Amino acid sequence: MSLVEGGGDDYTQDGTVDLRGNPACRSKRGGWTACSFIVVYEVFERMAYYGISSNLIMYLTKKLHQGTVESANHVTNWVGTIWLTPILGAYIADAHLGRYWTFIIASAIYFAGMSVLTLAVSLPGLKPPPCSEASVNNCKEASTLQLAVFYGALYTLAVGTGGTKPNISTIGADQFDDFDTKEKANKLSFFNWWMFSIFFGTFFSNTILVYIQDNVGWALGYGLPTLGLAVAIVIFLIGTPRYRHRVPASSPFTRMAQVIAAAVRKWKVQVPSDPRELHELDPQEYVSKGKFRIDSTPTLRFLNKACVQTGSTSPWKLCSVTQVEETKQMLRMIPILTATFVPSCMIAQVNTLFVKQGTTLDRSIGSFKIPPASLAGFMTISMLVCIVVYDRIFVKVMRRWTKNPRGISLLHRMGIGLLLHIMVMSVASFTERWRIRVAREHDLVESGGQIPVTIFILLPQFVLMGMADAFLEVAKIEFFYDQAPESMKSLGTSYSSITLGIGNFLSSFLLSTVSHLTKRHGHHGWILNNLNASHLDHYYAFFAVLNLLNFAFFLFVAKLYVYRAEVSDSMVVLKEELKVHNLEAAVP
Repeated sequence: MSLVEGGGDDYTQDGTVDLRGNPACRSKRGGWTACSFIVVYEVFERMAYYGISSNLIMYLTKKLHQGTVESANHVTNWVGTIWLTPILGAYIADAHLGRYWTFIIASAIYFAGMSVLTLAVSLPGLKPPPCSEASVNNCKEASTLQLAVFYGALYTLAVGTGGTKPNISTIGADQFDDFDTKEKANKLSFFNWWMFSIFFGTFFSNTILVYIQDNVGWALGYGLPTLGLAVAIVIFLIGTPRYRHRVPASSPFTRMAQVIAAAVRKWKVQVPSDPRELHELDPQEYVSKGKFRIDSTPTLRFLNKACVQTGSTSPWKLCSVTQVEETKQMLRMIPILTATFVPSCMIAQVNTLFVKQGTTLDRSIGSFKIPPASLAGFMTISMLVCIVVYDRIFVKVMRRWTKNPRGISLLHRMGIGLLLHIMVMSVASFTERWRIRVAREHDLVESGGQIPVTIFILLPQFVLMGMADAFLEVAKIEFFYDQAPESMKSLGTSYSSITLGIGNFLSSFLLSTVSHLTKRHGHHGWILNNLNASHLDHYYAFFAVLNLLNFAFFLFVAKLYVYRAEVSDSMVVLKEELKVHNLEAAVP
């Protein structure tokens, strides 16, 4: 069935199919009904993931007896891997298995990793003996076997999430047809409610699960997330008959490599002034495959050499205009991608140094002790409130003024988030300076004892971080999905994961480097196992300056960025051209 030949309004026009490859019926598949399974899945899956990651640093320090820098780096290295593996999952989905089957296989790996991890924290032989010493240096270290099982399970889990993360949100977005006005309007709100579901599951992890882990036991605290993941997978499978799917295309990496290779080989060739002289496939070929043609643009003009016809038909020497434009779209986003590395590094502090700060403060409310990691729940609440207010009030108000369906552009929304990150680290620095001053006043610097100040002094930095995420993280996911070419949506979505991955590895690098440099020449050092004797206030101030410089860089690259044209516009032109093509073919 071609788009022009039709098939009735009941069929989607964006090339989506059912699991058997038949054209997707709009009334039976997709829309909010299909998305409801996906959104509920995400609630349980996020509960599972954050049930592990939110309090991981406490397990590493309390049960595996690791120091501040070592444990924080183990957390950020693992989280960094979690967020980088999606590029492999996106490649497999786009080029080979499709999003659905990639997701199913990865879910099995994910569940296997969670199951082994639960065993690792439950069986006495797989963890070192308990230690009540004030300094972890006096405690028995975990054996090689114990570490191998624990980290093996963690990184198996990471491989599994590599296949689920880039595909589940894309599967959700695929349930809305860009060529149907009503569905396209619903799609604009999808990512906001997607993030809402993520942080609803996160809130449960940051409150209930971390309390269970700190006060009941790690076996139950990890067993519940594993059970939650099993429930999530079952819910997703139940919704299978309702999903729309996209047919996998050729490898996006291969197509991009072909464009770059062809352009380099023809670097001396002149690009014709008339873009109609460039190589492009027949319109019928795009329509028959449910693909989208993209018109030539003047940006990154060097790559246009790849579609200059020189006699060769090799895919490594001649590419279509659409293939070149797809490559341009992915490359154009790289400067924006780079500008999100630093704020992603800031997010890494929430489950590491922010939590360690909480362990030094008064956590009592009567007889109840607040788990330090549970303060991230306030970050979740802050983000949920901001998302709802943004979607229901801010967008409607700004839409009247800007005439933009989103209220403000995605880059403007990201810019607000970057400004909030500067505020986060500035507030964190001043708060830490206050905490250290009180420690000195009560002679608690050397002993590292609990400071008589409530843990709620950390609340502002958590709340501001939630607000920053409501602007930056939601806009980032939507931006990379929206700006990626149709055949590379999974790869585009994985860009948002890549930023978090690199941000976590950047955090590990900066923490190790600053810790090492500040101890040179006999100095005390900024980050020690005893936080009362440390200078995290200096470290956070350094982050505030780094965010300020990064914001200036973002303003520069955002000003140069050119948004891609709406695909629907190209499809209208394509339909008209196809009518002309068919008419000409009918003329004797």
